[in-house]
Amino acid sequence: MDRARGEESRVTQTSGAQANTGLVFAIVAVATIGGLLFGYDSGAVNGTQDGLKSAFTLNDTSLGFTVGSLLIGCFIGAFFAGTLADKMGRRNVMRLAAILFLIGALVQGFAHDQTIFVIARIVGGMAVGAASVLSPAYISEVAPANIRGRMTTVQQVMIITGLTAAFVVNYYLAQAAGSSLALFWADIEAWRWMYLMQALPAAVFLVALFFIPESPRYLVAKGRDAEALTVLTSLFGTDAGTAKLGEIKASFSTDHNPRLSDILSKGKGGFLGIRSIVWVGIMLAVFQQLVGINVIFYYGATLWQLAGFTEQDSLMINIVSGVVSIAACFITIAVIDKIGRKPLLLIGSAGMAVTLFVMVFAFSQASLDASGKLVLSTQLGMIAVVAANLYVIFFNVSWGPVMWVMLGEMFPNQIRGSALAVAGFFQWFANYLIAQTFPAMATWSLAGAYTFYAVCAVISFFLVQRFVKETKGRELEDMEG
Repeated sequence: MDRARGEESRVTQTSGAQANTGLVFAIVAVATIGGLLFGYDSGAVNGTQDGLKSAFTLNDTSLGFTVGSLLIGCFIGAFFAGTLADKMGRRNVMRLAAILFLIGALVQGFAHDQTIFVIARIVGGMAVGAASVLSPAYISEVAPANIRGRMTTVQQVMIITGLTAAFVVNYYLAQAAGSSLALFWADIEAWRWMYLMQALPAAVFLVALFFIPESPRYLVAKGRDAEALTVLTSLFGTDAGTAKLGEIKASFSTDHNPRLSDILSKGKGGFLGIRSIVWVGIMLAVFQQLVGINVIFYYGATLWQLAGFTEQDSLMINIVSGVVSIAACFITIAVIDKIGRKPLLLIGSAGMAVTLFVMVFAFSQASLDASGKLVLSTQLGMIAVVAANLYVIFFNVSWGPVMWVMLGEMFPNQIRGSALAVAGFFQWFANYLIAQTFPAMATWSLAGAYTFYAVCAVISFFLVQRFVKETKGRELEDMEG
């Protein structure tokens, strides 16, 4: 009971009226540019395939590898970002990511050799992976507990906004030039400008990162208490900042700085020698991908054409899904710090399972035309479209943003960077596997592919119910595991 009262007191101290919300909002605005770039870099490749084939003489297999090489960089970047952040600082590694974004964009746009292009794409992917784990972690480490969920959820809004921005910019460039292969500004092909345009937000991100403070948790871990106190005072005021400094110091090991080996259980339970809380993080990271959301993002047009829609209708469905995704994230912002993280995950798992099984039903009832192409009746097509958009809504009010919120706040201070490295690696590796296996699964059976995603949604419900602990309103210094 005393412990509970103590935790409540800490929440009050650092989450009340003394919190400098203006500074917090400014920090969030800068940090989530990383999310925007995460989405933009992931979506920029849409519309450039014809240009890549023409410039590098690619067949379908080599095109798939060239495009997918971004994801290879993503799980490398996600893994090393967490451990580097414990050594160099959250802000410095985000600066490094911004530089990689900038270099990757410029080299991809100007490259005339496939190998150089792929290397640049992997470099860009490393930046995407780093930003994906560090932006929510950094926000969690500076935001007051009572608004931490809302602030971190902005990351998901920015990811989807980045994806949508990439689609809009690519559409404009192709229309203005006449086609993606036509010459445009400075006699450079339009498809190359689709990559070069990424350099603008990357440059803004790099410059903006020089105007926000380092994470106070990192500063304490490095023994830079005076600097940490300055940051905490600017965030929460003198009294609350001083009290918070003591709490943060008490949460770190006294005999060594954070390191990767801290995720080991060391005789304290766990599984395969790894702390239980790290396994929970891995579970959340992997199942966010196993429910199949990125099939909608990466293969939306292909998916709906397989289901019998025209190319124009398929592109329109993608746009609708993007708008619906952004709207759903705003619902999460409104409720996540009121009803909590775990209830949203459970609602999302249940909703995704139902809507995915409805899609399975629609696809299983489809017929084949003379060329073997899947054809849906008007009624079944409408059922599939409605179910897909409801699925997107359930994902984006739950697993989409909440997984990143949880990874940013659920781990104890001592292991946050290392645990993020491991969970981020598994998240992007699962992303890569889903993206690579969907074309083959869809060719075999579209209904079968979605049955797999639906079953994973069902499993995720019971895993969350059993293993996930609520973190709403808790200070980071109170996280255990």
